[in-house]
Amino acid sequence: MGCKLKSFMNIYLLFLVILDVVLSITCFFFPEAWFNTMHGAPYVDPQGLLRRTGAVWAAFVLIQFIALLRWQKEPYWLAVVAGVRFTEIFSDWVYLGVASNMTWLGTIGLFVSPPANLIFGIFLIIAYLKFHKQPQ
Repeated sequence: MGCKLKSFMNIYLLFLVILDVVLSITCFFFPEAWFNTMHGAPYVDPQGLLRRTGAVWAAFVLIQFIALLRWQKEPYWLAVVAGVRFTEIFSDWVYLGVASNMTWLGTIGLFVSPPANLIFGIFLIIAYLKFHKQPQ
């Protein structure tokens, strides 16, 4: 497989790592900013579900970072990351459907996220299949 595709895969995985770092840091350390951006409402989360979501995204960071370091020797990490992305294909539309207040930015983000994660996952599976068949 060409160097361009390998370079693109590294950039792609780095993008996913950065995306989830930003999401998890926001949920853990700036929950008020999350609620303001997504809901235009004060931060009220007595059960800590936003921080729980941040922990999930921190796990995404860990898995995707390992994949970034390992995928060229162990291409199955691309399929692992695809599975991670697939876990998010329903949650944001559910969130969008049940949240009482949403900003326009929150609505757009939650509407776009599920199909984006589906596309990300499919792309990663296709890449895995290409790299897996390639002789080492």
